[in-house]
Amino acid sequence: MLRVTPSGALKLTVPRGASIAGGLAFTARQTDWIAREWARQQQRSEPWQTGTLLWWRGARVALDVGPDRIACGDELIARPSTPHEVRAIVERHLRGVADRELPPRCLAFAATCGVSVSRVAVRNQRSRWGACSSRGVITLNWRLLQMPPSVSDYVIWHELMHRRQANHSRRFWREVESVCQGWRDAERWLRQHGREVL
Repeated sequence: MLRVTPSGALKLTVPRGASIAGGLAFTARQTDWIAREWARQQQRSEPWQTGTLLWWRGARVALDVGPDRIACGDELIARPSTPHEVRAIVERHLRGVADRELPPRCLAFAATCGVSVSRVAVRNQRSRWGACSSRGVITLNWRLLQMPPSVSDYVIWHELMHRRQANHSRRFWREVESVCQGWRDAERWLRQHGREVL
């Protein structure tokens, strides 16, 4: 696995039994991806200010940072009088919105298809959109609210269908299709824009 760390360093993880030379050769073929990922990491580390673009409910919105409030799309966020980074203030607020909205939405979906869920948790995950445990705990990434509703709905349905099929077999995908016919479009959106959100 190859990744660019937030500090801009390149990290290559070679699976046990694989050759390091093969991993280095793979890395040498990924120069375009490395350049794009490095630029993305640099952009992520820039401070947020008026004009910073981010995804919110499926649209790219520009932040409007005022002395006592921050506007992010239709969200007005109070800005504390003590100095805080704009990013921390905005992300804390948006995560609170996700905490209020995502669990009831997930439970409502579960009720419509007769799936039992023991708990829904909202987390700040850096590499996944959601998870389903064997104990029936559904974990959702707060950033689902940055996506179009049809895409975040798909992620929720995806995790719920793991309560029926704890794998990614053909049966699992048939279950997903039965509750979310637009799942292929949602997957395309995630492939195209998912890295911009995470």
